[in-house]
Amino acid sequence: DPRLEGWPLMSSPFPTTFIIGTYVYFVTSLGPKLMENKKPFELRQIMAFYNFSVVALSLYMTYEFLMSGWATGYSFRCDIVDYSRSPTALRMVRTCWLYYFSKFIELLDTIFFVLRKKNSQVTFLHVFHHSIMPWTWWFGVKFAAGSGLGTFHALLNCIVHVVMYTYYGICSLGPAYHKYLWWKKYMTTIQLVQFIMVTGHIGQIYIMDDCPYQYPIFMFIIWLYGSMFLVLFLHFWYHAYTKGQRLPKMARNGTSKDQ
Repeated sequence: DPRLEGWPLMSSPFPTTFIIGTYVYFVTSLGPKLMENKKPFELRQIMAFYNFSVVALSLYMTYEFLMSGWATGYSFRCDIVDYSRSPTALRMVRTCWLYYFSKFIELLDTIFFVLRKKNSQVTFLHVFHHSIMPWTWWFGVKFAAGSGLGTFHALLNCIVHVVMYTYYGICSLGPAYHKYLWWKKYMTTIQLVQFIMVTGHIGQIYIMDDCPYQYPIFMFIIWLYGSMFLVLFLHFWYHAYTKGQRLPKMARNGTSKDQ
């Protein structure tokens, strides 16, 4: 997309790949080794600021996604990429790039785990999720910044992150605030509904006739990602809330000992 010429990190996928590679190396190898003989860092104030900052950023991106398409003309059906330089199209390009960049900010989630020696939280699924999002979104922004089909999951993700990081922010304020976190199960429900909606929305591509979306491969990637996480969250829901397993130690208050 020539509109992105000169934008930060968009010249090639190599800077993004390098950042992700460095992140994976640090959180899986270097970081735990450096922390092995050190006391965990006390980061409550920093984490509170970080979490509520992500809430603010997610609210802003939600508004921008709405005003650059979702509340101004997108149909929830076959919305192809608008490559024009109209104010609305350029606004969507900026919003897509900001969403892509926000995925680098969210890498701090894992870094905080490592610095606090919560290494059990640095799971394959966690690292995979945080790694694959910025990498795949580089290609999405570079070639198809915009369209309803390509941004619905991002809009939903921003809305869900407002809820999620509000929860994490309250949790990071300390035990005195844990009584306000009774709604953990409902947060998981919201995440589950997110993946159902993403999978259902993008699945339309297989039943719509003559939808000339410019990069069908992106539709398959979004569907695959949504389907995979839908299955994983259903598995978590079944074990945590149906069978009563894998519940956090402080589940009665809706809080996690690892926060």
